[in-house]
Amino acid sequence: MASQGQQIELTSLNVQQLSQLKKQLDSELEHLTSSFQSLRTAQAKFRDCLKSISAGLNPKTADKPLLVPLTSSLYVPGTLASSTHVLVDVGTGFFIEKSTTDATDFYTRKVADLEGSLKDLEQILQSKAQNLRVVEEVLRSKVTSGPQPQEAR
Repeated sequence: MASQGQQIELTSLNVQQLSQLKKQLDSELEHLTSSFQSLRTAQAKFRDCLKSISAGLNPKTADKPLLVPLTSSLYVPGTLASSTHVLVDVGTGFFIEKSTTDATDFYTRKVADLEGSLKDLEQILQSKAQNLRVVEEVLRSKVTSGPQPQEAR
């Protein structure tokens, strides 16, 4: 198994070392999976922003009242002030006024960037999961084979 550029011969490790390695891989896999889900959620939010911009450009919906989110669970009624400019959340509570074209480009780039990051992270997840399966297999074989005889000194 390769870990940070080093090769480890798993069969040379004892059961306790294998258990520790398995625990470490489980922890890394859990963290990476959580990060993957967070990136997916962010990507979905950016796609929702693109849909909202498109809906605001639609002449059928442009003059209709809408609900404006103040928090994730609190909405107030409002109307679209401009169909040519929108406020874009650029992070950490900062908003920038952009034209709908610039905002669409911004969110499209964000979605594409996250797609690349998700693909990279997915490869890492698959690699870690494979490493975990190998460690579990070696650990299972060591446990089922019983205690190893001590070498003569």
